[in-house]
Amino acid sequence: MSRHAPGHRGSLDATSGDSSRVPLLAKSPQESYCSGGMSLEPFESLREQMVAEIAAGATAVSERMGKAVLDERVMAVMAKVPRHEFVPFELQPYAYANIPLPIGCDKTISQPFIVALMTDLLDVAADDTVLEIGTGLGYQAAILAELARKVYSVEMIEELAQHAKRRLRQRGYENVEIRVGNGYYGWSEHSPFDKVIVTAAPDLIPPPLIHQLKAGGKMVIPSGLPESQQLLLVEKDSSGHVRTNEILAVRFSQLDGAELG
Repeated sequence: MSRHAPGHRGSLDATSGDSSRVPLLAKSPQESYCSGGMSLEPFESLREQMVAEIAAGATAVSERMGKAVLDERVMAVMAKVPRHEFVPFELQPYAYANIPLPIGCDKTISQPFIVALMTDLLDVAADDTVLEIGTGLGYQAAILAELARKVYSVEMIEELAQHAKRRLRQRGYENVEIRVGNGYYGWSEHSPFDKVIVTAAPDLIPPPLIHQLKAGGKMVIPSGLPESQQLLLVEKDSSGHVRTNEILAVRFSQLDGAELG
């Protein structure tokens, strides 16, 4: 889960949304997870605007990505999944703004552009098994579930994991399995994985995640010290050799449990 994500349109630094731009929680975490909300019509319009902003953001960082357009499958899923159902109730009006939002437990949901970019870099195929580290309230897992055969997601905080399970179940996602645990160590029982995505930043890429990545697989992960993080694309070839490419400067929260690794 990103603490900050890409800033204003055209910025190559994905450090958006300092705390002054992120709406503060108006209620306690327990009150944040109630049902209900705005009517669907405004959300549909806002989601269309969000997708347009994602497309513009991709153009702005095209030189770093090596292309100007994100995969049409990713864009279609971003236009389909109701992001407002994966944020606290009182923040639903902000759900489609291109900023990170607090979700409780001192965590955030990454801004839409970063979610789309990381998903695009992962290059998920329909028969892939994907490991996600950092479930949050389940939005990234929902995006992945639309594209992959199976998603295994590890969340350090039990409260968030339980809320994510409920939200994903309500949306009918039966191909997502969540467990509470230290994401640094991955989920070895279901490895190897075709793809791995990490939504919090360790100083260095955790060796267990590299080990659990299938030969020919890809991992997208932010890594580095807090003020010098890079979004990385990690690829493991058929012989097991690993190649790492820096994509974009970012600022994510630290991977919980990494200090124990």
